[in-house]
Amino acid sequence: MIPEIELQSQAEIKRFQEEQLRTMLNYVSEHSPFYKRLFSAHNISVSDITTLEDLRKIPCTTKDDLQQFNDDFLCVPKHKIVDYVTTSGTLGNPVSFCLTDKDLERLAYNEAISFACAGITKDDVLQLMTTMDRRFMAGLAYFLGARQLGAGIIRVGAGIPELQWDSILKFQPSYLIAVPSFLLKLIAYAEQNGIDINSSGIKAAICIGEPIRNTDFTLNTLGEKITNLWNIDLYSTYASTEMSTAFTECKHQNGGHQHPELIIVEVLDEQDNPVAEGEVGELTITTLGVEGMPLLRFKTGDLLKIHNKPCECGRNTTRLSPISGRKQQMIKYKGTTLYPPAMENVLNHFSEIKNFVIEISQNTIGTDEILIKIASEKENEELILKIKDHFRAKLRVAPQIEFCSDEHIQKLRFPKLSRKPILVIDKR
Repeated sequence: MIPEIELQSQAEIKRFQEEQLRTMLNYVSEHSPFYKRLFSAHNISVSDITTLEDLRKIPCTTKDDLQQFNDDFLCVPKHKIVDYVTTSGTLGNPVSFCLTDKDLERLAYNEAISFACAGITKDDVLQLMTTMDRRFMAGLAYFLGARQLGAGIIRVGAGIPELQWDSILKFQPSYLIAVPSFLLKLIAYAEQNGIDINSSGIKAAICIGEPIRNTDFTLNTLGEKITNLWNIDLYSTYASTEMSTAFTECKHQNGGHQHPELIIVEVLDEQDNPVAEGEVGELTITTLGVEGMPLLRFKTGDLLKIHNKPCECGRNTTRLSPISGRKQQMIKYKGTTLYPPAMENVLNHFSEIKNFVIEISQNTIGTDEILIKIASEKENEELILKIKDHFRAKLRVAPQIEFCSDEHIQKLRFPKLSRKPILVIDKR
């Protein structure tokens, strides 16, 4: 199930996207209060924007814009809204998004072709280990996508290893959709309860919310820990509520594939200019085919690399690397620039660490401080020294480390109303 446009030449894909872009620009210029105001303020005529390069004439949209003018992005009357979702608010106040029937159809199509990209067919059964409630778009997208693809789905929800294994053994799903660190909890439960994980019938896991690869597409420490114990394939998928689109790996596992019929991708530097291929920049997207709340040149805050070389799977679409970090979570620590994913990779190296959170704050002189809270059955100075030495070897600096109870860290990782684990608490 590969859409024909994804197999076309890159020149043909570009022509196709430019046609879709013109349609989208005419739509927002007529229906979006926010973009009407933006075009007027900058004397922009949408008729002058005919190529993807012309997009640079339009100022970028930011998360601050969405938070400050949330309702002004809505392009339809209220009676056309059939579903309300909110962002997770990881880097600020949550933002509401309103979806029409057409948007839900687009969401289902997006996830169906994303699942197919990872090798899922109508003969597979998926076990969903994330919430569908709490105004969470992802869980709904997975359910709608599985239905459109014709695959079965088991809606277990988040957490509770005992219930997850009960469903796996009873219904025998072939794919799991889960936060990868939770897979380690499933493995630990299976070991404690005599369950042979490698005869469970699970072929692969679609991993959400945490990175499982390094920027060169090799498995990171977390990914290696899982696959060393469980003989399954791991597929990265990257998405957000704002995009209503997913970038999922194919079987060659060398980056998340763009769906050009759904989204235009730019990767920009600090001056909002495109970076060269292979350089890190901020992912900036323009949605295509969204009816309720379309976005133009929206800066996601996620830093990554873009890859345009055709993939062995036959697709000629742009691929995205794993996220290097989030722009707002950049840390300057003792003269070194750090991002949380690099620290998470170091911490995942240690089997003695049962759980952790990373707290970022500023001291009285305005410089960044890092405190890592860990839960471990081996609370001793020797473990702290080992962790700090590994930090110095990998990242050149060692943060403060503090032992806490697993219960305390669980409360920090899953605050009230949270829909996914919080690994980084930024107090700056």
